[in-house]
Amino acid sequence: MTSTAAPLRIGNASGFYGDRFDALREMLTGGQLDVLTGDYLAELTMLILGRDRLKDPGAGYARTFLKQLEESLGLAQERGVRIVTNAGGLNPAGLADAVRKLADRLGIAVRVAHVEGDDLAGRYPDALAANAYLGGFGIAACLDAGADVVVTGRVTDAALVTGPAVAHFGWRADDHDRLAGAVVAGHVLECGTQATGGNYAFFTEHAPEKLRRPGFPLAEIHEDGSCVITKHPGTGGVVDLGTVTAQLLYETHGARYAGPDVTARLDTVRLSEDGTGAGPDRVRIEGVRGEAPPPSLKVGLNRLGGFRNEVTFVLTGLDIERKATLVREQMEAAFGEGNAKSRPGELRWDLARTDHADASTEETASALLRLVVRDADPEVVGRALSAAAVELALASYPGFHVLTPPGKGAPYGVFDDVYVPHGAVDHMAVLHDGRRIPVAPAHDTRVLEDVPQPALPEPPPDGPTARAPLGLVAGARSGDKGGNANVGVWARTDEGWRWLAHALTVERFRQLLPETAELGVTRHVLPNLRSLNFVVEGILGEGVAAQHRFDPQAKALGEWLRSRRLDIPEALL
Repeated sequence: MTSTAAPLRIGNASGFYGDRFDALREMLTGGQLDVLTGDYLAELTMLILGRDRLKDPGAGYARTFLKQLEESLGLAQERGVRIVTNAGGLNPAGLADAVRKLADRLGIAVRVAHVEGDDLAGRYPDALAANAYLGGFGIAACLDAGADVVVTGRVTDAALVTGPAVAHFGWRADDHDRLAGAVVAGHVLECGTQATGGNYAFFTEHAPEKLRRPGFPLAEIHEDGSCVITKHPGTGGVVDLGTVTAQLLYETHGARYAGPDVTARLDTVRLSEDGTGAGPDRVRIEGVRGEAPPPSLKVGLNRLGGFRNEVTFVLTGLDIERKATLVREQMEAAFGEGNAKSRPGELRWDLARTDHADASTEETASALLRLVVRDADPEVVGRALSAAAVELALASYPGFHVLTPPGKGAPYGVFDDVYVPHGAVDHMAVLHDGRRIPVAPAHDTRVLEDVPQPALPEPPPDGPTARAPLGLVAGARSGDKGGNANVGVWARTDEGWRWLAHALTVERFRQLLPETAELGVTRHVLPNLRSLNFVVEGILGEGVAAQHRFDPQAKALGEWLRSRRLDIPEALL
């Protein structure tokens, strides 16, 4: 691509492996695009693809993408839209070959390139998958050479946007502010409809018909790195300051948002409603500052942690706590009887008091007692658990039953991250004609440090308060990063921000969410976004694939926080 002042229109058609199948076609037919991206990878997805590859060495990529492309490749070619996707997973070369075969079968002339070098499994033989998070310059090299479709493995989610922007505008590696702007745009797009009203805290303020089928987002990126987030005309959903703020806070940590190409300063992001008269659902992002990337690359390690199983006992009516104690003691005794080897290495009990007094239905009169077991031996979490639970059917608490009988133990995964120098990977652009173009590692780097905490706004004047849910005045979005979780909380007005910045301290956060009381919690302040971002260490154990807690990806942690009550100034309610 050649440098030009014309904005680059980049759309998204997938936020995860399993997203809406028709989105690729919808984005191609819904309006003008230059590039269409698809994000298929997450920590859990890499584990799934790794298990696929154990069964079939030729697997390891997102097969759904091929099926989507079968009905849309010709359409993309007709409209001159280039496709960039990380659907290559653990086998980008294999997916690139599959796309070429598909194009030949369909009679479509298409140039397919791929990016490789992220696979570091040879360095970590105990891992099922080990992949470095690469940046966008390999994608840019493929596009510069004329590729119509670019397939990658594990790149950062934002790299799917920074790569096309680098190729389009001719940015250099030291264009940190421009790159940072593209990273922020990519971060907003990467989760698809989460930027257009999906999973949005204030969804009740929008007409239900708008949110039933949200359209996928796109970004109009300008040469200076600024952009406008929008969607195709006539599609469902909403793009406004709130939906964009929510996605900006998703799965982030501090003010420095680090990546292999650049570190974007989230504390410099400025949002405004686009005032160009180009229509509704347009939010401008500008002012983003960038810094040199850290001297190391993140590597995600996925390994099999063992086997797990679970059973949920239903406790109905009176004496819930005593019923829970009885069955727990019976199960503990059953595991130890006769053969200590039948006892799982880890047992976790959780009692959810979903029951109501004097309930009008049996279901609402019932509580749920969940037992999760883990062990290296599948027999211990399979047959041993089944036998112990089923044999209590006529010998335990009154009303004994379970939601479903326990089955065989299932393998679970563990995610870790480590870091390697930029030069430790062979980042390579493999062009459509077979040429291999090495991508130089970052030479200008900067050690990542927390920014000093900014000054807080003046607190609001004293006045009457009312006990009310936090969610009446603040939005939230939460997500997972390995074993940690983040909860981003934002106020929608300056007055609300003056209160929130002082009221929602780490101590108050821990009080509102008692599960975090003994965990490390760090608060980051982002005044430009009127936001606080809380990082909770270790709440997800060994990561989503380990299924450590009821909500293993912390998707609803923010909504739990919003439901909690505290004293709120009546002027805000």
